Amino acid sequence: MPKVGKKYQEAAKLVDDKQLYEVEEAIDLVKKTATAKFDETVEVAIKLGVDVKYADQQVRGAVVLPNGTGKSKSVLVFAKGEKAKAAEAAGADFVGAEDLVAKIQGGWTEFDVAVATPDMMGTVGRLGKILGPKGLMPNPKVGTVTLDVTKAIHEIKAGKIEYRTDKAGNIHAPIGKVSFEQGKLIENFTTLVDTLNKVKPASAKGQYLKSITLSTTMGPGVKVNPLKVVSGKKE
Repeated sequence: MPKVGKKYQEAAKLVDDKQLYEVEEAIDLVKKTATAKFDETVEVAIKLGVDVKYADQQVRGAVVLPNGTGKSKSVLVFAKGEKAKAAEAAGADFVGAEDLVAKIQGGWTEFDVAVATPDMMGTVGRLGKILGPKGLMPNPKVGTVTLDVTKAIHEIKAGKIEYRTDKAGNIHAPIGKVSFEQGKLIENFTTLVDTLNKVKPASAKGQYLKSITLSTTMGPGVKVNPLKVVSGKKE
């Protein structure tokens, strides 16, 4: 087992790993246990009661966090003509077509999110083996294949995040920075949980939110009582 530093050990003493905390207390603890010199990201890990072996129980989508993530994302847009001009006007960091495809095929992937107009997907599809494993492939399910490139760019810049169940049925997502006010972190957390509840697969049986853990980039995990946030709000 890897060794942990003294700061982590001291921070971990503040958390009872057998206790399920309510959201407000959990976020307060997460902020207190952040010991790094940089502004750590606050992350949430949610275990869903789904069986991802079945396509209809895979949970995937995107949500705009009301207070953003605290990180500015660089956006690349595959588009031509008027749509390319609209992307540039909306603040896209990189805009192009075949030229960008060739650049990416050459090994360049210095961007956070890729957006494409539907007519470009035949060309962008050639990048599947490069962008797919990195989670950068445009996808209509999360709104990154669209004719409304202006809306897509504005949402991403405002704090849109993607969520997707992994092989074990877990969702991992950032909900802000340690420097955020507690209320803003709670609002972002609530927005994500409410969204996940709304997209609960009809075929999922039993308890849907099985476990929830909050943590910072370098800090210990703090378990949240999932039964207290079924509606996304403290009961």
